[in-house]
Amino acid sequence: MKDNLIITIAGGGSTYTPGIVSALLSNSSKFPITEMRLYDINPKRNKDMKLIINQLLIDKDRQDMKLVVTENPEEAFTNVDFVFSQIRVGGLAMREQDEKIPLKYDLVGQETCGLGGFAYGLRSIGGILEIVGYVQQYAPDAWILNYTNPESIISEAIRRKYPDANMINVCDMTISLEETIASNFGYDRKNWIPTYYGLNHYGWYSKIYDTSLKRDVMPEIIDKLRQVNMDVAEFNEGDRYWAKTYQLMSAMVKYFPEALPNNYLEYYWFPDLMVENEDKYFTRANMVMEGREANTRKMAEQIRNGETEDILHFNFGEHGNYIVDIAVAILNDEPKRFMVITPNKGSIPNLREDAVVEVPAYIGATGVEQLALHPINDFHKGMMEAQVAAEKLLVDAFFENSYDKALQAFTLNQTVPSARAAKQVLDEMLIANKDYWPELH
Repeated sequence: MKDNLIITIAGGGSTYTPGIVSALLSNSSKFPITEMRLYDINPKRNKDMKLIINQLLIDKDRQDMKLVVTENPEEAFTNVDFVFSQIRVGGLAMREQDEKIPLKYDLVGQETCGLGGFAYGLRSIGGILEIVGYVQQYAPDAWILNYTNPESIISEAIRRKYPDANMINVCDMTISLEETIASNFGYDRKNWIPTYYGLNHYGWYSKIYDTSLKRDVMPEIIDKLRQVNMDVAEFNEGDRYWAKTYQLMSAMVKYFPEALPNNYLEYYWFPDLMVENEDKYFTRANMVMEGREANTRKMAEQIRNGETEDILHFNFGEHGNYIVDIAVAILNDEPKRFMVITPNKGSIPNLREDAVVEVPAYIGATGVEQLALHPINDFHKGMMEAQVAAEKLLVDAFFENSYDKALQAFTLNQTVPSARAAKQVLDEMLIANKDYWPELH
């Protein structure tokens, strides 16, 4: 095992960076870092995060670790061993547009789902391709572990441009959902071996085997959900957005009780209800700006003013631990089971091979070894095939600079009732994203 690792967090100014750094420090015996680099194109966010991470290193008695904060790609990526990517192209200001423009037309306005997710995807592709390009140039053997959304679209673009990159795309949403279910109904998620299939933010559990109880607990979880609404877990405490989301899980399993759905399917099954319940003038982006974003700025300002006692407050659940656990498994060649976003290649035997799916896989020194699953039912397959086609058309639009392909993708998105609505949103988003999207013609 290499004992002098250099790691880079791309999108280092993110409010999630302290959670990843905390997880890295907690795993120092299995993941020994000597140098940590925070790379972000926003100097102000970089400066704030440098203060916070410096204070975190002091609190954890890790002043021996070299901390580099930079906007220079060569300095950020040269000879790095691992890159943790969590960039947000356009920041929260553009997320706000992703959410509010569709809502003007009574369509789902959401960060990764619906047309907001497609707008974000067209922005993110260019940003993540740039990051992967830097890594290929300055540290071609480095592993890139990606949290950047929307994951299925990102993974499809990387598959086409950099098929041989050492890159693994993962999402912590399944872990957050499992933690919430376990905390509500008295299970220990650490005993679970879940079987899950779908696309990112678009899938189902077919089985949750509990090793302590020695049985599949999914049927009883579905039964409990049909009777009571869930409360948020500790890491979402006080968040009314997630409270509504988890309450709607009960409605979803009442409609379709044969499998346990990812909570994001609410946007595809009940788009009308989601729009009705949304404030068109104060969306999730505004909540994050006034919550997590403002709290991070406050922590930095307190440190800047000389306050250092008990000021670091952040709780992001398994977000940091999940991606660090994957890095530990790779470095130490200790294969463990994770949910990954990866080309299908037969994992779901009755779905097209080149679909980018989210499935269980073992990850070790050689990367991803995904599981072979059973054929899926026609309802789930039909939903997935339509979404896969829409996402592929969107990636086509990016690489081909094609307005027609973008309109086809927007029209095929299952939160959209008509091509007219799709075109209205696309045309307005073209203007809003003129500094970020490729030129479409």
